[in-house]
Amino acid sequence: MSELIAIAYDDMFKAEEVRLTLAKLQKEHLIELGDAAVVVKDADGKVQLKQAVNLTGMGAVSGGFWGMLIGTLFFMPLAGLAIGAATGAVSGALTDIGVDDNFMRELAETMCPSTSALFILVRKFTPDKVLDEIAPYGGKVLRTSLTKDKEAELQEVLANRGVEPPSQA
Repeated sequence: MSELIAIAYDDMFKAEEVRLTLAKLQKEHLIELGDAAVVVKDADGKVQLKQAVNLTGMGAVSGGFWGMLIGTLFFMPLAGLAIGAATGAVSGALTDIGVDDNFMRELAETMCPSTSALFILVRKFTPDKVLDEIAPYGGKVLRTSLTKDKEAELQEVLANRGVEPPSQA
């Protein structure tokens, strides 16, 4: 089961930096993301969603392949390619996997101008290593599907970014 985590940042670029950090950690097999999207609220209050995956393009490629294959069977590969690509692009555009866009826009309305937020669906992760990597960015937890204890622990890690515990001598 995936966990939803939404974290707000005090500038327009930090959420994207964290998303790139998580992408690097995913390549290292420390986290498995189901989705990662960034919401930016500019100085004028305009909200922009930045999805990690472009489903329209993926649908067009997949549909083009299947259309060409079926078209070849009926001796019309180019027509099949065109019809398949168009159908795939439409289905990709209408498919919404991951974090719901309306949910992200609704939460973005509560954000201050010139800020950003990261919305992630986490399938599994290595908590200590991932938290060590994202803690320096700080952030405020907006919403999660974590337990209250885990959410409080995440917020504490983000709030205490860069704060070294006193050494015991």
